Amino acid sequence: MKIKNRQELLTIAAIVVAALFAADKLLIVPMGNFWSERSKQISTLRKKVEEGLQLIRRDDSLRSRWNQMRTNTLPNSESLAEQQLLKALDRWAQDSRISMTSFGHQLKHDSDEFMTVQCRVEASGTMEKVSKFLYDLEKDPMALRLETVEISSRDNEGQQLSLGLQISGLVLTPPAH
Repeated sequence: MKIKNRQELLTIAAIVVAALFAADKLLIVPMGNFWSERSKQISTLRKKVEEGLQLIRRDDSLRSRWNQMRTNTLPNSESLAEQQLLKALDRWAQDSRISMTSFGHQLKHDSDEFMTVQCRVEASGTMEKVSKFLYDLEKDPMALRLETVEISSRDNEGQQLSLGLQISGLVLTPPAH
């Protein structure tokens, strides 16, 4: 009888070990992985909720900034946009007493929501005049982006500088209804 009890005990032990192994592979590990993934999702969602709450708290300042940016874009007419940009460049050139040698522009349709007026400006002047021109361009509220700036000396002493600029002006296009 002892042998039979021992066989039954070993059979039960083998079944229990196999059941534990199966439970581990089929239940515990997948549930642990599921739980980890779920925790990551919850963490990500909490971050997104916090970011959303921050946006809600900043709603007024963001809207006023966006409205200010929209009002400072160039007009939605090719000729008016080019004219406004040319007038601004002329105003900055007169204020800084820099001499503009060339101006070229083109309209680029970037998407359905906006387009840009891209222009290339060549000018020359002293360090003071060039820096005043660049300062005026940068501080102006007009929706411009200074793409490239090239400054080189035109004389051996570096008193006369040549300035090359690539500027983009933003034109918002109204949504089609």
